[in-house]
Amino acid sequence: MGSGDIDETLDSYGTDVNDQESVLWTLLDWILLQGNRIFITVALTVGVFLSLLVVHALGLISFINDDSLTRMVGGMIAGTFSLITLVVSVNQMILSREFRSADEFRNRLEGVMDFRHDIEDATGVPATPAAPAKQLELLVREIDYRADRVTAAVADDRDGTAQREVEAFIASVRERTERTRESLDEARFGSFNALSSAMGYNDAWQIYAARYLCNQYDDELSADTREALEDLLDALRLFNVGREHFKTTYLQRELTRLSQLTILFGIPSVLSAFFLGLLYAGIGGPMISHTYTPLVASGLIAIVFSPLALLAAYILRTATVARRTASIGPMLPQKAPDEGPFEVHHEKETEASAD
Repeated sequence: MGSGDIDETLDSYGTDVNDQESVLWTLLDWILLQGNRIFITVALTVGVFLSLLVVHALGLISFINDDSLTRMVGGMIAGTFSLITLVVSVNQMILSREFRSADEFRNRLEGVMDFRHDIEDATGVPATPAAPAKQLELLVREIDYRADRVTAAVADDRDGTAQREVEAFIASVRERTERTRESLDEARFGSFNALSSAMGYNDAWQIYAARYLCNQYDDELSADTREALEDLLDALRLFNVGREHFKTTYLQRELTRLSQLTILFGIPSVLSAFFLGLLYAGIGGPMISHTYTPLVASGLIAIVFSPLALLAAYILRTATVARRTASIGPMLPQKAPDEGPFEVHHEKETEASAD
């Protein structure tokens, strides 16, 4: 196996969300994850308003027929109430997790405190940072530190395939930790940047690769190297748990905020639907001049659409986060079944083929 094969084999297959360089991917990533949700909601609402005006200018739709507009208003009001009910139900489901007994809250707190103690024992800090971004940054620094220990230990091993693969793996780890640490340095508390940076760190792949190297080259690696790799695995596991805890808390906050904003957007939406119905309540059609009817009707319809735009903006982000972090540990669903990176054979199959 050549060095080029080793480097390619040890390439990352993690959940890289920020590594694509095309303009289209950057725009898509901004819409799905990075963009401000309120701004995207307003942009979608304005887009509906302008689209209605353009379609009307092309002569494809008309705002003169009061019967069709009245029927449409009834559907808008029913749809808005259904949407609000749906989002409030989701909010109630989230709140139901908070209705627990004192013993259950105590167990939850003890679980969190035990995890924080594990971080303190692993890193040697007096107390684990309270800010999620700083906590994750601390774990990334610990991963980088333990990767340096693996490099120092494997340098004393016998030169061969095992040493070269471990060195290539550690180089990949250090490159990834450096990028993630820089992103976390810029992340604010509670911002999506912290979670986005953690999502981009491919700890699942690193856990898988480290376990493979430990087991595959158990006889060729020294005891110090194997111990250093196990310590690195422990730090990667802590990062994985910390990110999942942060992700759960973030999604709860996001869905709760979605419920609040849906109520705030829903009130003007329902009122706009009522105003649209009253606009066409007269016997002779619209109550205002036909010159301004398309502008006013399009604006009211766009406001009615705003809760749906808000729901789309938030669900796009939460669903993308959930999809890109769907697995826990060394499970890589984004890889094709026939992709490497390592050839793994069952021990019994290997013995049978040898016979």
